[in-house]
Amino acid sequence: MHYLSRIEETRHLNAFVEVFADEALKRAAELDSKKKNGLPCGRLFGVVTGIKDVICFKDHKISAGSAILKGFTSLYSATAIERLIAEDAIIIGNLNCDEFAMGSSNENSAYGNVLNALDNSRVPGGSSGGSAVAVQAGLCMLSLGSDTGGSVRQPADFCGVTGFKPGYGRISRYGLIAYASSFDQIGVFGTNIEDIALFTEIMAGPDAYDSTASTNPVPAFSQLLKTTKKFKIAWFPQALDHPSLDPEIASSIRAYFQELENEGHTLKPVDFDYLDYIVPAYYILTTAEASSNLSRYDGVKYGYRTKDHVNNLDDFYRKNRSQGFGKEVKRRIMLGTFVLSTGYYDAYYTRAQQIRRRIQEQTELIFKDFDIILLPTTPAPAFKFGEKSHDAVEMFLADLFTVFANLAGIPAISIPLFRHSNGMPFGIQAMTNQFEELSLLQFSNLSYLR
Repeated sequence: MHYLSRIEETRHLNAFVEVFADEALKRAAELDSKKKNGLPCGRLFGVVTGIKDVICFKDHKISAGSAILKGFTSLYSATAIERLIAEDAIIIGNLNCDEFAMGSSNENSAYGNVLNALDNSRVPGGSSGGSAVAVQAGLCMLSLGSDTGGSVRQPADFCGVTGFKPGYGRISRYGLIAYASSFDQIGVFGTNIEDIALFTEIMAGPDAYDSTASTNPVPAFSQLLKTTKKFKIAWFPQALDHPSLDPEIASSIRAYFQELENEGHTLKPVDFDYLDYIVPAYYILTTAEASSNLSRYDGVKYGYRTKDHVNNLDDFYRKNRSQGFGKEVKRRIMLGTFVLSTGYYDAYYTRAQQIRRRIQEQTELIFKDFDIILLPTTPAPAFKFGEKSHDAVEMFLADLFTVFANLAGIPAISIPLFRHSNGMPFGIQAMTNQFEELSLLQFSNLSYLR
């Protein structure tokens, strides 16, 4: 009842698309009965969890924050959800997000803006803004989001909570509505590393329904967090000296570097020549994949269907998609279609793939000598609503430091450590090599314990 009361008290934040109140209470009663009767309880017994409105939960509505899917009910549950429920978690509701996970501010949802609980005039970040605010405001214990280019870490940074994106393939994407299939990954929001580690441990592992899910063994993350290891840490001067980086963020991170050195960790600057290519390459590749993934939403078998008169099938498709999709989604579909078109494919898509490969190769070289890469999470703290929404390029640059991990396919986390003079929180982003989530969680845990 506590969380349902909190959700009711904070309805103005617009974090939830739908709350499963009766179902959650029934589930809690069943779990209480289970414990009372001496039956074995799962590792997530009674953990109240919210899920982003892009993750399927059988017999519950899912819309990806879009009018084109309003009213659609999922026919199955995502593998990640099934594994949480098998460990006795309670799913309390669907969380608001930017439409089809496209956005950095949660201003693109068909359900309206999610508000940052610390300052309602500021954005919570995107696209998993509802998931971040739900944890920030104490509306659930943990929440799930999805991260295509920073959509877990950036809102976590803006809201002062921890956001963790495992490496690509660590958690099955089965049941996650696709934005860009070679980038998307389910991630976790929480307030401590122990909970996030346990959630990841439970959701991770191979899945017969997802050929991209890794078959690598899953360590017992939650039991191996304590370490006395001194880490070798790389940082990019191009990031700390970037003109878009807020001076307070830069100075706080430099001071943090000094603290880490004082504690015995080794930190060295490493030149990274591709920083200014990251965002263009990311948006070319993700919009190309999105133009393909979103072609299925045409109003024929499910989803939004125009009430206007139509002259033919082509007119039917055009009206369904024009009316059902929001402005940002249509912008990205058109951009993706353009970069895949004859005459432009090699000039844009092929070159972006080459940049992605070079980034992956340079990242592999860095991790031969270092355990951790540290970057800012975002160039600035949470901005005001409307401040960037009329400038697509300015909004894209909010992802400058987060898309790197998705291009490289590596795990990354945003750890809340600092407070800006404007009162808003911000953190630091840490990354490790592919399938080295344990080291990342151990380092993050040390940061929490400092």
